[in-house]
Amino acid sequence: MIDLRSDTVSRPTPGMRAAMAAAEVGDDVWGDDPTVNELERYTAELLGKPAALYVPSGTQSNLCGLLAHCERGDEYIVGHHAHTYMYEGGGAAVLGSIQPQPVPTDETGMVDLAAAEEAVKPDNSHFARTRLLCLENTTDGKVLTPDQHQQARDFADRHSLGLHLDGARLWNAAISLGQSPAEVAAPFDTVSVCLSKGLGAPVGSVLCGSDELVRKARRWRKVLGGGMRQAGIIAAGGLYALQHHIDRLADDHANAQRLAAGLAAIEGITVTGCNTNMVFSQLDRDDSTLAKRVEGRGVLADWRFGRSRMVLHLDVSGADVDTALEVIAAELAA
Repeated sequence: MIDLRSDTVSRPTPGMRAAMAAAEVGDDVWGDDPTVNELERYTAELLGKPAALYVPSGTQSNLCGLLAHCERGDEYIVGHHAHTYMYEGGGAAVLGSIQPQPVPTDETGMVDLAAAEEAVKPDNSHFARTRLLCLENTTDGKVLTPDQHQQARDFADRHSLGLHLDGARLWNAAISLGQSPAEVAAPFDTVSVCLSKGLGAPVGSVLCGSDELVRKARRWRKVLGGGMRQAGIIAAGGLYALQHHIDRLADDHANAQRLAAGLAAIEGITVTGCNTNMVFSQLDRDDSTLAKRVEGRGVLADWRFGRSRMVLHLDVSGADVDTALEVIAAELAA
C-alpha cells in the first residue's frame, strides 16, 4: 500500500528497529535511562538549547511548553489556525487554565503581528496576563523565513513575552531553508520537535529550551501522565531518526514536486499548492468514491469534499509516486 495520508504513517526502518532492540534502558522517571538521556542531550545540542525533555507526543510537548511559560489566568497569542489552538483538544485552557488569544495568520502561516500588537493586554486586573507568543513552522508544509522568526523575537522582547515554536516539522523547514536546525530554533525560548513525522520514529517528541523552562516542563510531563519507565526502547528509535533521517527529507521534498507536476497533468485535478513534503489539490468535479476506488488499487490518499492533502515520507519512493499518479489518472478517466 502506498500511503500518502500523512508523514505520521512512516514506519521504523530495519536499522532503527535494530537500534531499538539493542537499546540500553533504565527508569526514565528516576532520570537513569541512558538512551533517553542521550536523546535529550543530542536533541538539545542539535537545536542549540541548554536542555531537552522527551515526551510521548507532540501535543504533550507543546502543552508542557505552554504550561512552563504560563500560569493559571495567563494568556498566549497564537495563530487562528495553529495546531496548538485548533487541533490539540484545547489542552492549555482545559488543563492549564491558560487563555488562548487567536489572531489571524497570513498566507505563509505567519501570525499577523499588527493584530497581535492589539491583542497584548495591559497590566490591569480586568484582563488575562499576556505571557507568550506561539508560532508554527512549518504550517501546511509552508516554511516561515528567518526574517519572520526575527520579527516574532523582536515582538516578544518588546512586550516581555516568551516565544514558543511548534516545530513538529522543523526538520523540513531547515532542509528547505538550507539552515541548521539550531539556526531555525535560535530565536525561540522553547521549541517542540516531532520524531514521528517524516523521520520514521514510532513515537515521541522533544521539547527544548532553557534549563529552567525544561525543569518546569518535566514536572508538567509527570502531571500529564507522560512519565515513562524503560523508555529507552522508543527513545532509541528517535535518536536513530535524528542521526540518519534528517538530510534525506530533501528526497521527500523532491518527490512532492514530482507528485505535484504529475497531478497537474491529469485532467480533472487542479494542484493548489506544493510546500516542502505536502501537495494540495482539488478535484474539478464531485467524485465522492474516488478515495475508495484508489485505495482498492493500493493507494491511500485523504480526499475530503474533493480536496486532498498528500504527504511524502521515507516509505514513498519516486517509483511509488509514479504508480500513484497512474492509479489516480486511471480512476479519474474511468
